[in-house]
Amino acid sequence: MKEKTYVDDIDRSIYDFRYENKDAYSIKSGLTPDIVEEISERKNDPEWMREFRLKALDIYNEMGIPNWGPPIDGLNMDDIVTYVKPNTKMSATWDEVPEDIKETFERLGIPQAERESLAGVGAQFDSELVYHNVRKEVEDQGVVYTDLESAMHGPYEEMIKEHFMKLITPRDHKFAALHGAVWSGGSFVYVPPGVSVEIPLQSYFRLNAPGAGQFEHTLIIVDEGADLHFIEGCSAPKYNIANLHAGAVELFVGKNAKMRYSTIENWSKNMYNLNTKRAIVEEGGKIEWVSGSFGSHTSYLYPMSVLQGKGARSEFTGVTFAGKGQNLDTGCKVVHNAPDTSSYVNTRSISKGGGISTFRSSVVVNKKAVNSKSSVSCESLMLDSESRSDTIPAMDIKTKDVDIGHEAKIGRISDEAVFYLMSRGLSENDARALIVSGFADTVSKELPLEYAVEMNNLIRLEMKGSIG
Repeated sequence: MKEKTYVDDIDRSIYDFRYENKDAYSIKSGLTPDIVEEISERKNDPEWMREFRLKALDIYNEMGIPNWGPPIDGLNMDDIVTYVKPNTKMSATWDEVPEDIKETFERLGIPQAERESLAGVGAQFDSELVYHNVRKEVEDQGVVYTDLESAMHGPYEEMIKEHFMKLITPRDHKFAALHGAVWSGGSFVYVPPGVSVEIPLQSYFRLNAPGAGQFEHTLIIVDEGADLHFIEGCSAPKYNIANLHAGAVELFVGKNAKMRYSTIENWSKNMYNLNTKRAIVEEGGKIEWVSGSFGSHTSYLYPMSVLQGKGARSEFTGVTFAGKGQNLDTGCKVVHNAPDTSSYVNTRSISKGGGISTFRSSVVVNKKAVNSKSSVSCESLMLDSESRSDTIPAMDIKTKDVDIGHEAKIGRISDEAVFYLMSRGLSENDARALIVSGFADTVSKELPLEYAVEMNNLIRLEMKGSIG
């Protein structure tokens, strides 16, 4: 059977609809102290946050562009609008959200998902949350789920001040400093000791404005013995100019607590996704990352787990799909700082149409982390001869009393497998899509049902089209 190697690009019609930013306020493009001061004033920041933003801007101006990932030459901060306010205030009642914004989230399935399977939802449109709600039974457990900016003006201000950008600091890299200067929107979650939130919380981020950046900050504190699953979804319509996403996620997982953080990212292919995510895990605690990356022109995305307490655990399960014009540099980092800690990394990367998928991992085991274990497994599937897949593992082991393993596989779709499925009545398109879905099954089975369906639909859309 003749090998066929071309697959059409994704039909993104479900995500590419857009609305004019009627009556929205946009700050001027670029990045100056005056712009940062104006953002701070419009956000009604406490004085400590205003000072933090200006210091972060100074750090941003001192630092160079990161040199570890793919090129980002097409991103010019002088052209990026760092703050776009939609013409609405945040509401806890869906009926009060303006019709065009409401329709955007209705088409993405957010209210339906909230009604059917979520404990609470935050929906961000450009730089502001426009809707936030949490079920009463969850609120009655003492769980706090609100927008970060409101929380800074209430009883949780000191808790936020104690934790904000302490895991991810402005000096980590240039885009962390940028985030510290212009962040806007995002969520604050606090789960009290011993509380188990039985159904997930969710935030959804929609970037609608052309040439804009989105810089939401998610801060979650899961106290001792508590349990939480948080889901993050992202999308944007496609424009002919660069958009930027440089959000930050900070997760604090307490003693014997458990946290799962699931993400489905489907940014448009003009997006530079330079997001930073980090968790610190105390004694006996566990962090689980589940990550699906399908969109953006260029991505730097490496969720990091710091295993700070004895017996702390980390699991990372991820899938990346890089198509035509995409250079997705993804992976994860783990730091073992205590005895008996363990980490497990299991990833799948898929590339087609000349797309570039790079898996980059870093495992650090420090001297005190005796009896620790780490296993890293990454598999790559290339769908044609134009595409590229690379694996760049780094391991820094500072004690002998550990068990460390790494495995990598790179392959192509087997003609025999396609032929077998076609002999059972499937088209060649459907046969290849089924193989790819099976390859990514380790991630989809970790997601709640509706998000597993979304991920599999994205795979089918990426595979859809004429092959030949």
